[in-house]
Amino acid sequence: MFKCQITIRKSTKCCSNKSIPGWKQSCITYFNRYFQRFVYLILWLAGLTLVGFFQYSTTKDIKQKHPSKICQPITDVMFLKTHKTASSTILNILYRFSEKHNLTMALPYGNEAHLGYPRPFHASYVEEFKTLENKFNIMANHLRFNWQQVRRIMPNNTFYFSVLRHPALLLESSYVYYKTYSPAFRKSKNVNEFLSSPGSYYNMTEQNNIYAKNNMWFDFGYNNNAKYDKSYIQFVLKKIEEIFHLILIADFFDESMILLKDFLCWDLDDVIYFKLNARSQENIQTLNPENKEKVKEWCALDWELYKHFNKSFWMKIRERMDLKTLYKEVDLLQKRQKELMETCLLEETAIEHYQVKDKKMKPFQGENAGIMGYNLRQDLDNKTLNICTKMIMPELQYTAHLYNSQFPFKKKKTFVR
Repeated sequence: MFKCQITIRKSTKCCSNKSIPGWKQSCITYFNRYFQRFVYLILWLAGLTLVGFFQYSTTKDIKQKHPSKICQPITDVMFLKTHKTASSTILNILYRFSEKHNLTMALPYGNEAHLGYPRPFHASYVEEFKTLENKFNIMANHLRFNWQQVRRIMPNNTFYFSVLRHPALLLESSYVYYKTYSPAFRKSKNVNEFLSSPGSYYNMTEQNNIYAKNNMWFDFGYNNNAKYDKSYIQFVLKKIEEIFHLILIADFFDESMILLKDFLCWDLDDVIYFKLNARSQENIQTLNPENKEKVKEWCALDWELYKHFNKSFWMKIRERMDLKTLYKEVDLLQKRQKELMETCLLEETAIEHYQVKDKKMKPFQGENAGIMGYNLRQDLDNKTLNICTKMIMPELQYTAHLYNSQFPFKKKKTFVR
């Protein structure tokens, strides 16, 4: 550039000296030459700018369309399986993911179905916890959360998540499922009668009444009979937020699956599901409007828990994607689910438990719940049959299957039907 300036000055001097023969032509030649160089320089710089812009745009486009190409799937996951919140369906998703990637599950000890529930969780409730301490990838069976003990089992970089449900819907489901198991429910004729005066049926000292009041609060490890106190509630909510990366909402299940997929950097097929442990419509009791409101007072701790994390759920969605993107993904999820159901199932949807032909695929029945199941088509090839079988496999059977695969040297785990 310095040389160019000297040359231009020389050319200017040359042009000003009119005594030199051919001075006018020389002047024009000099200016044309350096003007061309100046234009080439501008074009070169503009080209660099455009290349940078297109590289940025292409990278941004790849990130939006193919997030799996720029992030690694998270494989260390702890799921707090709360009760009557569609958690059995999520457990099936995690079971299938663990098999797909040959991961190690933290499974219940011996022939147990749960990890010590309703006692606070202890590491000894996990099979081979001493041998595999901090080497488990996924933990997802029912337990009452105990942070100090859970962290003994799971790696330091574990992703923690759980799921909540509107307390009114949860209480109705719990009432039907645990009708003969919980003394508070057993003493009333139906859920509306119970809610008309819940305090007269409920005794906090009676075993198994945990399902009748603030059951989600209890599952997170806290006292479900604690008095309503704003400072105490805020303390608990803050502690949960410090540990759990994500709380899903069962009332928005498909939206929850898309958000979970995004957080974990999983593929769409990893969160495809068939609804499991669902009750027959015949066994659903309808809460009257007055009792729906009463639940918010009776289960006030659960209501505060639900309100807080329902709000944070939608905040997290807005942080990661717009609603147009969310529902585009939801639509893809539902279409893929429909395709698989058409491929796998003999009937169009879930059927009554007494209609399930394969006894090994019959789900465990609550006393009055009438848990539904599925029949598979008979014309499936081996690969498709394996995929479809895992999609419909009830919780107890799948737990036993994984246990027997993971610990072939142990006594085989069986399941109760």
